[in-house]
Amino acid sequence: MKTWAEHLYQFYTSLRPEQTLPTGVQWLYPQKSEEVLQVVHQFLHKYFNDTNKRTLMLGINPGRFGAGVTGVNFTAAKQLTEVCGINHPFKQQSELSAEFIYAMIEAYGGAEGFYSRFFIGSVCPLGFVKSGKNINYYDDKELQQAVEPFIIKTIETQLTFPVDRRTCLCIGGEKNYKFLSKLNEEHGWFGKIIPLPHPRFIMQYRRKYIPEFIKIYLDALEKK
Repeated sequence: MKTWAEHLYQFYTSLRPEQTLPTGVQWLYPQKSEEVLQVVHQFLHKYFNDTNKRTLMLGINPGRFGAGVTGVNFTAAKQLTEVCGINHPFKQQSELSAEFIYAMIEAYGGAEGFYSRFFIGSVCPLGFVKSGKNINYYDDKELQQAVEPFIIKTIETQLTFPVDRRTCLCIGGEKNYKFLSKLNEEHGWFGKIIPLPHPRFIMQYRRKYIPEFIKIYLDALEKK
């Protein structure tokens, strides 16, 4: 039986998006870089070198400053070094969503315990850039329609891993949750989907309530 590390490494190295994107939109595919792949390999073998059943936490799609640099979802270069102990060649910078996620992981009990039970992925495992800025798959109706088959295919690939399908935690409680819920109704992937407010929203607009939002996350992790 393959380990999660083997499954995920093969998953990220075999992504072949064939969809034609709307004019001006480009794929963000950090795992195409050899130095990113080396880091991803280290991370996966440190935290996912087993066949445990895990619950999926699905964000929107990678952005330029977190996973778009490191190849690891919701993990910027700073967290990769300081929390995960992974050496890398990237500029030592942080990112708002990563800061919240790793504060939540610390409150949970640490990265080792957290990653033994959960995998943080994305509804769309690759990101998008337009005019040098991040764009989410749902920000453009034409883009969403173009990538929906790719999203369905990649989620179904991940469900061949040892996934606990009773619950999926959706990071992004409005448009991302609505889209994922629609697909789940059509395909019956998960027993239920629990929406969670997006870390960037929390860090930008509700920063003084971070402890309360961390509790919302921790409560959802236990509800699974």
